Amino acid sequence: MTMTNKIPAKLPPQSRAAAAQRLYDQPTRPTPGTFYPVAHKLSRPPGWRTRRYLKRKNLRQSLLRYAATERTGTRAMLPMAFTVFSIFLATMIVFVGLVGFVQATQQRYGQDVLTLEDILPKDNLKEYDMHGQQIYQMMDQGLQTSEPLSQISPHLANAEIAIEDQYFWKNPGYDITGILRAAIDDLTTKHVVSGGSTITQQLIKNAIVGNQSTILRKLQEIILAPEITHYYTKEQILTMYLNTTYYGEQAYGAEAAAFAYFGLKDSSQGSGASQLDIAQSAMLAGIPSSPIARDPLLHPQAAFTRMQEVLQQMFVQGYITAQQKTDALQEAHSATFFKRGKINNRLAPHFAHYTLIEVANDLHVRISDLSRSGVIVQTTLDLPFQNKVLAIAQKHIAEMAQKHHMSNAAVSVIDYHTGAIRALVGNINPDSPTDGDFDVASQGFRQPGSSFKPFIYATAFQQHISPGEPVMDGPLTVQLCCGLPAYSPHNYDMAYHGLITYRYALQNSFNIPAVKLLLRTGVEPALHTAQVMGIGNNYEGIPNYTMVLGTLSVHLLDETAAYGTFANSGIKVEKHAVDTITDAQHHVIYRYVPKGVRVLSAQAAFMITDVLSDNAARTFEFGKCSSLFLYSNTMQQCYGGNPGPIRDAAAKTGTSTDFKDNWTVGYTSDYVVGVWAGNNNNTPMVDVTGVDGAAPIWHDTLLLVEQGHPFHSLQSAPKGVIKKTVHYPYLTSTDWYLK
Repeated sequence: MTMTNKIPAKLPPQSRAAAAQRLYDQPTRPTPGTFYPVAHKLSRPPGWRTRRYLKRKNLRQSLLRYAATERTGTRAMLPMAFTVFSIFLATMIVFVGLVGFVQATQQRYGQDVLTLEDILPKDNLKEYDMHGQQIYQMMDQGLQTSEPLSQISPHLANAEIAIEDQYFWKNPGYDITGILRAAIDDLTTKHVVSGGSTITQQLIKNAIVGNQSTILRKLQEIILAPEITHYYTKEQILTMYLNTTYYGEQAYGAEAAAFAYFGLKDSSQGSGASQLDIAQSAMLAGIPSSPIARDPLLHPQAAFTRMQEVLQQMFVQGYITAQQKTDALQEAHSATFFKRGKINNRLAPHFAHYTLIEVANDLHVRISDLSRSGVIVQTTLDLPFQNKVLAIAQKHIAEMAQKHHMSNAAVSVIDYHTGAIRALVGNINPDSPTDGDFDVASQGFRQPGSSFKPFIYATAFQQHISPGEPVMDGPLTVQLCCGLPAYSPHNYDMAYHGLITYRYALQNSFNIPAVKLLLRTGVEPALHTAQVMGIGNNYEGIPNYTMVLGTLSVHLLDETAAYGTFANSGIKVEKHAVDTITDAQHHVIYRYVPKGVRVLSAQAAFMITDVLSDNAARTFEFGKCSSLFLYSNTMQQCYGGNPGPIRDAAAKTGTSTDFKDNWTVGYTSDYVVGVWAGNNNNTPMVDVTGVDGAAPIWHDTLLLVEQGHPFHSLQSAPKGVIKKTVHYPYLTSTDWYLK
């Protein structure tokens, strides 16, 4: 039987079976809007749907707002947190860096703080003569002379404090208020118009950290200022500042400024700085902030405007009265307010320069290092005497200039017992714009002529040759080495004098006997004698047999010193211009102590002196009226009057080839004097020898320096020599011989 789809049975709707069948049917959804007339019980209160709608709507809006706020907060807080962290990190870095910078600054400059007084710019080197007269101040690096605070006008101190640092006496070395005020001024004007630095900071800038316009330099000042204030009193700080600050016109410090602008200098009234009045002090106090722009000699209006500001501050701060302010302004307008000072370094220019060289050698430094060394040099110069010697030389050259074509002379005077140089005239025209600075005495190489002969004779006397030995003055030809032509010397008078003694030959300056003597002694030994006695290695030319006639060019000062060895019995005492050198604190750092060294036997020195002082022996060549006779009045001797007593003197003249150089060098029992006369350009003079050109200056100089000194004989015969008469073929001689 085939199964087919069953179709439910149709039952009567009202039957129980139909009702049971409908139990599992889904109820028919009521048609919207259909009203069922049955009783209804409401499950929720009325309006709940509206309230739920509104509540959900508000909740959604709240959730949206919260989400938006959360998103916004997250975006804002992260940068803010990062910013705060960055600021904190930057602050820490700055703090650590600042601490490191402070430590580095203290480590770098800490020693400078402790030694500030020593590292400050020193005063100029100054030279004084033996009487305490200043003869030179080295100013190539500016003018500075330090004074204690008691020797600086209180008006200047008050003016500087009033305009630069009104709280100087109270602040710790820096002034924050001043720094902020300066910063505001600079920002307002968009350029630097105010520094805000205290006096202490300016001192640090000038002496320690330098003057670069940087923030770091300013910070260094502020860091070091309290340390300076800790180690030094305010008085010390102010003293250092006033002695080193720059006032323009190459003037450093109050003393230099007082001299540069107002001509004030040391006097019985005190230092120049102590003499500054209110007006002068106010004018100076306005300069350091801008030394060029407010230089009253260059920019008077700017300087006067600044001076008014200084006076106003002095008045406001109670340093001066209104009347004093008015008087100061009136004084500044007077025509005589400024009076420029000028240091005279031309009192003894050649001696001063020679002294500089000696100081540099004594202290083992360069001359350029001496300029601001602060040293004070007491020299051996007798300035009043030097001025008289210069006048003597000028007088004699003027008398001979036209006739003999002479224009110049040089003179050196030495106390050979101590080596002290008492006078050094480099030339007679020290103010000449062309050659006034040239020092012939210590710098010029000039041929000494026959004045070099005593060194050869001294060498011979040490070799047991006597002044009384005979020598033939006749024709002579000497073969020279090194390809030079044969040398045939001639006497000055172009004559031969036959058999004579060496004494007679030396005193009358005969050339041929001198050359023969050099042939016996040898060139090297004779040159060595000259060198150890004082010539040293300062010569030009080739040493050979011609040098006995003075063909080696030497310095006048050196040959003068070498003759002093003859005078001092063969003991050399080094020539010197420096007596003592003191530092800025007046501590002696060098003192010359004479040390004699024997370089020539006493016997040889005595025989040279005896020969060179033999007036009778040189009469043949020079006559009885020559300037080599040290009578107080030589002319009276010549004309039969009373010439007065004669002072023993040993001397030798010299004349170079073609009359280019005149020399006279000689000594008494006290001094040795050397004189050169000629022309700076080495042009020949006309018909004048050493006894006529240089000797008159030598004569008058020795008489001048010996004024007031007792008469003494030169030397007494030392042991080892004996005076005896010896008979030679065709000649009998009574003279000194070595035992």
